[in-house]
Amino acid sequence: MGFLAGVKRLLAAFVEVLHTRLELLSTELEEEVAWAWELLVYGVVSLLFLGLGLLVVTLFAVVAFWNTHRLAVLAAFSVFYLAISVIAALVVRHKLKTRPRFFSATLSELGKDREHLTR
Repeated sequence: MGFLAGVKRLLAAFVEVLHTRLELLSTELEEEVAWAWELLVYGVVSLLFLGLGLLVVTLFAVVAFWNTHRLAVLAAFSVFYLAISVIAALVVRHKLKTRPRFFSATLSELGKDREHLTR
């Protein structure tokens, strides 16, 4: 009876560890989804109003220089917008490269569990 009780306790401990790790995985997944939606909403709103603001500023400058240098003003704004676009793309690329690994906390805990079980 002692051996069977020990196996049951070991199995119960394994199930408890597995349950804890699955809860951690679930929590991390929920956080990632919430982060992505929040980022998407703020990104869309930001881009919408940035675009409207830049359009109004550009139109104002073109109208102000309509009789003298309207093409030069349009060219200058085009170069400015392209430069901002390149800088933003570089920032996004950097953020994607330096982002922490997906499910890093869960993988770390599973690694610790493996170390404890192999001792």
